Amino acid sequence: MPSTDRLAELETLNEAARESGFETDVELLSALGNETRYKILRILHEADDELCVCEFSPLLEVSDSAVSHALSTLTDAGLVTRRKEGKWRMYRATPRATAVLVALDGSRSL
Repeated sequence: MPSTDRLAELETLNEAARESGFETDVELLSALGNETRYKILRILHEADDELCVCEFSPLLEVSDSAVSHALSTLTDAGLVTRRKEGKWRMYRATPRATAVLVALDGSRSL
């Protein structure tokens, strides 16, 4: 059993971890933990431009509603921005998404 001093140190570490954007990071990682969402994000990153929701369906083997749900989750996690253009919704990867994907790509060579 750790000493009282060590427990206090560990509690300080725990608090610091939670203050560093813990919940936002968990939401981001959770959003990436699904194959459809991850593939959508990769497509948006590679496109380096906006894509319409309708452009994902031919690329993915999921329903239109699954694509919409995935895009909503990615938007909520701050990985994708959405804007309306007439009756269409256009999506783009955020700078945070780009940073995460670049970090993942770079980590493969370590």
